[in-house]
Amino acid sequence: MSERAYIGLGSNLAEPAAQLRHALEALQRLPGSHLAGASSFYVSDSLLPGQPRYTNAVAALDTELAPLALLDALQAIEQDQGRERLERWGPRTLDLDILLFGDHLIDVPRLQVPHYHMHARAFVLYPLAELAPDLHLPDGRILSQLLAECPFTGLERMPVPSGPDSL
Repeated sequence: MSERAYIGLGSNLAEPAAQLRHALEALQRLPGSHLAGASSFYVSDSLLPGQPRYTNAVAALDTELAPLALLDALQAIEQDQGRERLERWGPRTLDLDILLFGDHLIDVPRLQVPHYHMHARAFVLYPLAELAPDLHLPDGRILSQLLAECPFTGLERMPVPSGPDSL
């Protein structure tokens, strides 16, 4: 049975917008999965000083993969795009996070869903709201309430590309 997963995408190295487009293409190719939608791209300052700005987006993925199998697939995409895990919250070519997985609450050593920081990150909440503005999270929180508590400061919405190569 297929589940709707919301995937956070982020990059601040090696042409970040291109990294996100390549990641969306890779998500489309995952077995038993269908890319149901993608938000606009948003640019924001890094959470840590001295790093390049980040480009972020959220994708809606309908998938038959189990949560940990999806996590493995996302980490393989990150690795294929040159991700090196040298420091926590360090610069990266690509970061893919499972934000939500259907109505599941998941708390295992490798994966916590809903994603443990999403409620406080405008660069996650605003793109997610483009895809699912009336979303109720499995833990009972409501996306519109989270948005009200997380102002749109420090975010810049990028123009939506168009044309055959715009994904």
